[in-house]
Amino acid sequence: MGSRRRACRNCERLELRLAELERQLAAALARIAELEGQLAAARKDSSTSSKPPSSDIVKPPASSSGKPGRPKKRRAGGQPGHPRHVRPPFPPEQIDRTFVYAWSESVENWEPLPGEFRVVQQVELREKLFDVVEHRAQLYRHVASGRIEAAPLPSEVVQGGLVGPRLTALLAYQKGACHMSYGLIQRFCSDVLGLPISTGELAKVVQKASAALEGAHEEVRAALPRQNRLNVDETGHPECGRRLWTWGFHAPGPRGFTFYRIDPARSCEVLLEFLGEAFSGVVGCDYHGAYRKFLDETPTVVQFCWAHLIRDVKFLTTLSDRVARRWGENLLGPIKQLFRTWHRREEMSAEVWRRAAEKARRAVLEAVRRPPPRSEAQNVAQRFRAHGDQYFTFLQLPDVEPTNNAMERRFRFVAQERKLTQGTRGDAGQRWCERIWTVLATCAQQGRSAFQFLSDSIHAHFQSQQFPTLLLQKP
Repeated sequence: MGSRRRACRNCERLELRLAELERQLAAALARIAELEGQLAAARKDSSTSSKPPSSDIVKPPASSSGKPGRPKKRRAGGQPGHPRHVRPPFPPEQIDRTFVYAWSESVENWEPLPGEFRVVQQVELREKLFDVVEHRAQLYRHVASGRIEAAPLPSEVVQGGLVGPRLTALLAYQKGACHMSYGLIQRFCSDVLGLPISTGELAKVVQKASAALEGAHEEVRAALPRQNRLNVDETGHPECGRRLWTWGFHAPGPRGFTFYRIDPARSCEVLLEFLGEAFSGVVGCDYHGAYRKFLDETPTVVQFCWAHLIRDVKFLTTLSDRVARRWGENLLGPIKQLFRTWHRREEMSAEVWRRAAEKARRAVLEAVRRPPPRSEAQNVAQRFRAHGDQYFTFLQLPDVEPTNNAMERRFRFVAQERKLTQGTRGDAGQRWCERIWTVLATCAQQGRSAFQFLSDSIHAHFQSQQFPTLLLQKP
């Protein structure tokens, strides 16, 4: 009887101990999962997530020897195998003055070669870099009433005021393209030009330039719904503590354009406003919900960005969860084969390409079918279940890129502007930014001079003439 009681007490003690160990194990497993999540997040970089490449600077670069912080050194200057680049000489019409040098007296055994010279072309700033033009309007007094009026001045003079059109273009270019603050522009004007100018005058100059670009900006906006190919993306824009969004619309090609708009919303309504409910072109974009909703509500064809997807798959390969890591590695193989096939498209006949592309597509879909329970893997698989066809649009349409890099690259100088200026302070600043960004990006895309376009626009605005167009495509 006594031994039975002792056995019961031992059982109770062991059950209590077991319950305590189970509680500790559950707490330990929860803590391990939390730490794994923190470690995985810390390992994210631009190659495994949507983080910008600038965030990678916190990690020292790895060298070929495997030692961090010691990248392989190479010789400064031109590298072996690179062709030499020589600046072409100025043509005769651009040469302002010419000096000829010869020996002061003839030298024995030497005779000049007629028309042969060693030529050095030198570019120099003029001592005074601007002209001051005084416009005088004769005053007249009315004989009967005594009222005094002035003869009319040219419209360009009245509109420009202190600063003429080309200097207006230069100051606006410094503000928009060079990311210069008003204080820095003031210093340039004072130190280099010898022209003192106030902050208020500079602000007026920039707003005049902004008004001159309004027509071209609106013309590009009106052309958006007519495009058959667009890359669209958005990035944050700060304004006095508020978070706005800079939207970018890129029509690819050397005759295309890039349009920017700052908006308080990051939703499908922005796409509907600028592209319309009947838009039926191809939109390259990331997997943000606004684009998915736009796809559902319009006849749009979408190409979701593979670069974003591959980052998420690569992130899976860094996890400590062996099952999820192996699943990510197994998925990367068919994806790589898909792009190997795509890069060989020009080498194949139409029928061979169709069969190879279909085989590569099916291999990716087969690899993504059975994801592990890890949430990151489930999210990747859900993308293909819901929108698998929209990841393979580029296989059917040869002029569609599989990534959204074209628009993302055109956000780089926007991000630089945001970093340096900390955003805008009102509607006038927003309109200036989106107009000058549109001009800078479009002119670079088309191989045109942004300064010349800015100067032509300001001349036209001051003279109340038709603005120059940014559109090279047929309407």
